[in-house]
Amino acid sequence: MQWTQLESTLMVAKFDQSMNCLAMSRPWLNKLNHPDGPLSFEHSLRADNLPELKQRLMAVQAGGEPLEAYPVHLPGEGPSQDCRLSAWLEQLEDRPVLMVVVLPRPNEAVREAFSRLRTEYELILGAAGEGIYGLDKEGRATFANAASTRILGWHAKDILGTRVHDIHHHSHADGRPYPREACPIYAALQDGEVHRVDDEVFWRHDGTCVPVEYVSTPIMQEGEIQGAVIVFRDISERRAHERQREKAYEEITQLKEELEQERDYLRDEINITTHFGEIIGESGALQRTLAQIQAVADTPASVLILGESGVGKEMIARAIHNKSERGSGPLIKVNCASIPKDLFESEFFGHVKGAFTGATRDRIGRLQLANGGTLFLDEVGEIPLDLQGKLLRALQEREFERVGDERTVKVNVRIVAATNRDLAAEVKAGRFREDLYYRLSVFPIAVPPLRDRVADIPLLAQHFLTLNCRELGRHPLGLSTAQKKLLSQHDWPGNIRELKNVIERAVILTQGDRLRLDLAISGTSTRQETATILPDDEGREFLTDLDMRQMEKANMIKALRYANWKISGEDGAAAMLGLKPSTLTYRMRQFGITKQAGSA
Repeated sequence: MQWTQLESTLMVAKFDQSMNCLAMSRPWLNKLNHPDGPLSFEHSLRADNLPELKQRLMAVQAGGEPLEAYPVHLPGEGPSQDCRLSAWLEQLEDRPVLMVVVLPRPNEAVREAFSRLRTEYELILGAAGEGIYGLDKEGRATFANAASTRILGWHAKDILGTRVHDIHHHSHADGRPYPREACPIYAALQDGEVHRVDDEVFWRHDGTCVPVEYVSTPIMQEGEIQGAVIVFRDISERRAHERQREKAYEEITQLKEELEQERDYLRDEINITTHFGEIIGESGALQRTLAQIQAVADTPASVLILGESGVGKEMIARAIHNKSERGSGPLIKVNCASIPKDLFESEFFGHVKGAFTGATRDRIGRLQLANGGTLFLDEVGEIPLDLQGKLLRALQEREFERVGDERTVKVNVRIVAATNRDLAAEVKAGRFREDLYYRLSVFPIAVPPLRDRVADIPLLAQHFLTLNCRELGRHPLGLSTAQKKLLSQHDWPGNIRELKNVIERAVILTQGDRLRLDLAISGTSTRQETATILPDDEGREFLTDLDMRQMEKANMIKALRYANWKISGEDGAAAMLGLKPSTLTYRMRQFGITKQAGSA
């Protein structure tokens, strides 16, 4: 400290243990008219109550309480002064030194002005919403406002004179040590720069931490750093809002993904919904099936739909879903036969980004998509045996974890399964879990094949005919009585799917107003009985086997001519007749049909 800078101070002095003056401010020396050199205590202080004062100062030097504003009367040269003396013991280098400061006693006007100014500053700092710390050049706290106590719980008396980093900034949020030399607050005391931080925590008095942002600003005087002011703010509420926004964003993202998945499923099933949007028929076999649907739809029971390929098992599942209380929820289909074994878990349960190679983003599984609705497991007999247990657990507990995720997802779904396999036989053969079988087959429904629904064939055929004419831009066509009879006499091993394909093929082959069913149906298996044909404009007539073979030959020649004698390919005669190219070639050899001759 430069003594000559303390012009407003009467005296600043240092005394050793023998009460000899070690150093003194220049203004007081000038006032004493004493040359440079050692000074005794008596020569340094010419107070009226010197013996009592000396005794008190020696008590401070011996480790007693510091003196603060002790009244002294210094006559000196000129008018005497009523002063106040403060003294304390300070450790300097290798020895204790008694520090003594004597200040003039302020008059009442000065005291009131100082008090008013001090009160105003305290009110301003106390009203601030941010916490404010003042630090000296060593990083010790010199001031703390009320907001700092409210935020951190540390009272001013607890921290003044201590290094604030050691109190509230000693560790990161995760408990890792935070070295003092790495602290941006103290950096301002080293480089004189303003440091702003918005991603750290301060530790409260109760041992918890609070997220803060703060600014550490150095205090400069004549180019030297004298300390720093720390202004900090509790950002817990802001962080909470940020977390809420992140959670809301995650929920929106998840809903967006679910909607995208549902959109994709709906796109994939538009054709199925269009062509199989209603169950058509009036046969007794179909009516029995519809009665079972009506009985089970309103219950939560799992349904197992049994039937041959192409009988419309998915239509039955849709009817059950639509008539149930879950009809307003989603109906999610899983074709178990089309999912690669390695992707079964991801397809059913979903996965998180990075769960495996190729998992570039989070994916919602079919089970979660069906929450609140129905999950339709088509071809359920194709599920690998080692994955059936995981599916059973998810269905029983109504919860699961996505691949690569530790969080549990709870779902409420109804299961409708379908298969063309004999699952009971699969259970006996050890290829299907018995417990899963009983979980799925609470209410089995057997869908009759089309050959057992003869009365429904003309109705279904006309339905498909109307749809295909509309889709292909053709004029409406109808079925003749003979055509209906012909369709009813076929065996239809492919069931409704095969019938739909035949009608679509007939519409494609038709050029005029008469449906060319004869070209489309050739080669389709028929019932093993004598065919009875009822022409439109003739009486009932029975054909011999030779007549049938001649009709088949003539039909084959028509198709070949129509295809310009092209056999294979999409526009070849084999495709028109519903035959394999090798089968058509074989039959051409049987009938002796050649292109050169144009017939046989």
